[in-house]
Amino acid sequence: MKNIFVTLVLFVTISASAQKPKLVVGIIVDQMRQEYLLRFENRYGDGGFRRLMDQGFMFKNAHFNYVPTYTGPGHASVYTGSTPAVHGIISNSWYDHVSKKGVYCAQDDEVRTVGSTSDKGKMSPKNMLVTAITDELRFSNQMRSKVIGISIKDRGAIFPAGHTGNAYWYDSETGGFITSTWYYDDLPNWVRKFNKNKQADKYLGQTWNTLYDIDTYRQSGPDSSPYEGKMADKDPVFPYDLSKVEDPKYGLLPATPFGNDILTDLALAALTGEQLGKGDDTDFLAISYSSPDYIGHKFGPNSVEIEDTYLRLDRNIETLLKELDKTVGSDNYLVFLTADHAVVDVPQFLIDNKVQSGYFTLDVKKQVEDLLTSKYGEGPWVENVSNMQVFLNRKLIRARELSVLKIRDEVADLLMQQEGVAECYSANTIQLSDYNSSGIKGMLVRGYNQSRSGDVLYTLKPGWLPTGNKTGTSHGSAYTYDTHVPMLWYGTGIKPGFSVRYHPVTDIAPTLSMMLDIKLPNGATGQPIEELFD
Repeated sequence: MKNIFVTLVLFVTISASAQKPKLVVGIIVDQMRQEYLLRFENRYGDGGFRRLMDQGFMFKNAHFNYVPTYTGPGHASVYTGSTPAVHGIISNSWYDHVSKKGVYCAQDDEVRTVGSTSDKGKMSPKNMLVTAITDELRFSNQMRSKVIGISIKDRGAIFPAGHTGNAYWYDSETGGFITSTWYYDDLPNWVRKFNKNKQADKYLGQTWNTLYDIDTYRQSGPDSSPYEGKMADKDPVFPYDLSKVEDPKYGLLPATPFGNDILTDLALAALTGEQLGKGDDTDFLAISYSSPDYIGHKFGPNSVEIEDTYLRLDRNIETLLKELDKTVGSDNYLVFLTADHAVVDVPQFLIDNKVQSGYFTLDVKKQVEDLLTSKYGEGPWVENVSNMQVFLNRKLIRARELSVLKIRDEVADLLMQQEGVAECYSANTIQLSDYNSSGIKGMLVRGYNQSRSGDVLYTLKPGWLPTGNKTGTSHGSAYTYDTHVPMLWYGTGIKPGFSVRYHPVTDIAPTLSMMLDIKLPNGATGQPIEELFD
């Protein structure tokens, strides 16, 4: 009996150990709506998105649970399991109370570029206040796990790699991939070799045409549409001959599907160059496909360009999965796929189709300055207005012996009277609200960081954008068109299935913690996804 017991213990131990993947691959698609999985499903091949959907577990009701829904906060939230209130990445850029200057989310003036002479590499994760799941993975085994983050965008590579992994991003001045001295003093050999191949030149010598007969793109609007912006001064109509564009040469690549191609090439090079999934400890490859965001902003979600981009990205996913099968083994890796935010339809398109929408072009700073000047006299009352937040001159307010709390409420009352504003709150109200509050106010609470956010926060009505540009579109709101994103899980230990239960994307990192038997990221507010453990 004793021998049987020992054997059972060993069997359970070995089985549990076998369930841990040799490699985790996290995929974020920048500006991907959940509906793109289903809208284009019949046109996808069997080996890309449909392989993840059919053989993996799909969550149909996954959302971001805060505002603003931008790229920097999105990547930080997925990998930390927390929201901007905790991890501190409150936007792509924000106004700093102390320095009185703008701050880019990944900015680090104390490091320098590695891999080129441009200043595109003065970046690091230092502005992220908490650990990522990738940090906790490395901490769990004395830094033996390899963590690689790659993206066209610096912030798409940096925040997923955490504070202790390595990140590489695209340099629009050279067409190569770079890093910073936060990580290395010189590029690894495999990255230098990749850059020497001049992949960007190869792609920029091509023509972007539709994969299939353009008449078959029935899930999109007409190719010639008044809602689309131009590409390199060319009307938004296929084909796009990239070889004829001289300036900006390398800066054009991210706004084409070839940006996804070159990133897939880099992912395959990383698998080989770093020997990912070959060691005794779990490794992590974080891939962020940025090109759909550039294309979506310019052309909108109803464009042929977006449909073609996703049909091509489907092939990128298939290529990646096949390489993982070959180099790591089909049973040895775990994939999750999500997005950093979704996107609203072009407001002018909504207006033309009799849907309430609009463009918020009010000069908020002037309106607030006029109000406070009329009540309290001349003065630079507003330091900054950004990310739909008003930053008051608190020093002046106190010098005039006025109440900051009262003036915040007065500004909030003024903004609530403006056309297009849906809700407006003073920082006083936000700070006193529960972290788990519901509705738009709750979204603002979870996006509000007391040391970095403003004095008054406002949101716009559904379908509105804070711009006067009638072509292209954007994101950032608390509404489902911006928050509803894919969440797919596939690979080691994942049973096929789906769920329509609501899950915030902040549940991804805690779920990985449970799967890998490691500590939760230190700021995590999400919870493990129970359906994946049933």
